Amino acid sequence: MSARDWQKSSYSAQGNACLYVSAPDAATIRLRESDEPGTILTTTPVTLRALIRSAKAGRLDHLSVPRNPS
Repeated sequence: MSARDWQKSSYSAQGNACLYVSAPDAATIRLRESDEPGTILTTTPVTLRALIRSAKAGRLDHLSVPRNPS
């Protein structure tokens, strides 16, 4: 997949922490992060919409990533 197939998210921060989106067809959405361009998450518009709505509504706030003790 060439670089022109990916669009940088308008919500990405300045710098290298960017989310890129590609929609090769109406039924598929691909996501990748600038730090790991070879890792691609593939989903559907319906599933991505549900995830975004859940995040905006705060239904994912209880989830956390375990931290490594320093």
